[in-house]
Amino acid sequence: MPSFTPGIHAMRTVDPHTLKAMLGDGAELALVDVREELIFSQRHLLWARSSPLSRLELNFARLVPRRSTRIVLCDDDDGLAERAAKILSAAGYNDIAYLAGGASAWADAGYELFSGVHVPSKAFGEYVEHECGTPSIGADELHAMMRGDADMVVLDSRPLDEFRRVSIPTATNVPGAELVLRVHDLAPSAATTVVVNCAGRTRSIIGAQSLINAGIPNKVVALRNGTMGWSLAGLTCDSGKDKRASAPSAQGLAAAKAAAGRIAQRFGVERIDRAMLERWRSETNERTLYVFDVRDPQDYAAGHVAGAISAPGGQLVQATDQFVGTLGARVVLIDDAEVRAVMTASWLKQMGMRDVVVLVERGTETTTPAFALLGTPAAAEGMIDCTALASWLERGEATVIDLAPSPQYRRGHIPGAWFAIRSRLAEALARISVRGTLVLTSENGVLASLAVADAAALISHDVRCLAGGTAGWQSAGQPLSQEPHMADDAIDVWLKPYERSGDTRGAMSEYLSWEVDLIERIARDGTCRFAIAPKRPA
Repeated sequence: MPSFTPGIHAMRTVDPHTLKAMLGDGAELALVDVREELIFSQRHLLWARSSPLSRLELNFARLVPRRSTRIVLCDDDDGLAERAAKILSAAGYNDIAYLAGGASAWADAGYELFSGVHVPSKAFGEYVEHECGTPSIGADELHAMMRGDADMVVLDSRPLDEFRRVSIPTATNVPGAELVLRVHDLAPSAATTVVVNCAGRTRSIIGAQSLINAGIPNKVVALRNGTMGWSLAGLTCDSGKDKRASAPSAQGLAAAKAAAGRIAQRFGVERIDRAMLERWRSETNERTLYVFDVRDPQDYAAGHVAGAISAPGGQLVQATDQFVGTLGARVVLIDDAEVRAVMTASWLKQMGMRDVVVLVERGTETTTPAFALLGTPAAAEGMIDCTALASWLERGEATVIDLAPSPQYRRGHIPGAWFAIRSRLAEALARISVRGTLVLTSENGVLASLAVADAAALISHDVRCLAGGTAGWQSAGQPLSQEPHMADDAIDVWLKPYERSGDTRGAMSEYLSWEVDLIERIARDGTCRFAIAPKRPA
């Protein structure tokens, strides 16, 4: 049962059994883990969304937009959830509790904890392969087909930036939701084998099964284990490629729309019109609403419905927890060609999301929606400009702490700046001998501005933030350094297997095994509502 903790800032708690019941009661719920991403990735509740306390004010309003949402916060019973609750309460969120005892209490109650990130989506991919029997091909067999000049195309279902970093030889970049829209022009002959790949497993499986569900006449297979499997087989990936699918022809578009119509009927995907969207927008005090444009980011930038967030369909399925913070919310998917939205909706509905609909519209808005910044930025007198900071540093009168994500810090930071994590400033300051004024910076200065009060409460030195952050410093022509000064461990990010130092091959193998094992773990957890629709009649 819910209870209250004593104190001036009394916060409501829920025990694991109550939370388990909440997950199954059908009402809206935002289960949010406020630990740093690497710590979160080591063990967390299946349906928890990661929103670290260190950057909570920047991201939370996008993830959980409705202030009256039922929220349960989770940590390691280390006080982070209570700190987060105070920030959210001050911002107007009024139905906040935290999991008593944190993740350990959940495990002690006999419930399952998960490692990794985007686990619901990753587990869903494994479920789809298991239930649908999605065919796949190994790297060695595909390589032999290439050497034998087989009639085939390789379609990479990842976003363009991932494709540019590493890709399978001969591949064309066709991000997940674009596959059904563009495949008819890429493989016009039914004799052509279509191979879908990603970096690992999920987007390969979902992409291949999308084409199969769409009823294309070609043989379709997923590349087993993607580019990681290719590398583990001793084969060489390409890098720096830009080969992208072109816009669909009139014939290709017609075929794709016909397929989308069949998919919509089979999976119960419904359309709404603009009037219904506006009605739902008027009801956002009672029901959470997410409006996503699932087209390619270039299409989104050229013009979209006002208020819509860019969420390319393949990524929305691959990392649903990054976009949808509230379970049980309404979700509107927008696509002027309809195909991408229908395919994305078909998967989200099979993942257990009830209220997912499609809006066929383009829009003319070219700016991205702004979300409320929680917290109070520093006043003007708490800021310093780049010229003044450069002068102070030259005279040894300032110490700089950079609160940017650790990968960005490593790419370039103000010379001599220390890396620290905002929610762990006390620990970082214990490792630093502060000289002169303490100046906080971050990628654009916003987070640093929010953190001035935090730092000022911890030390007796004057505390300022750099106006414009490190981006402003660089724009002013000031130098950047890559020499690390780590006042904290880089626990703020989970690195993909191929981004890690050391035994990369071992990390990739371990990751792929982790994905395969998810289907057994979600069965033990028992909270998934995955359901594959019946196959089409023969």
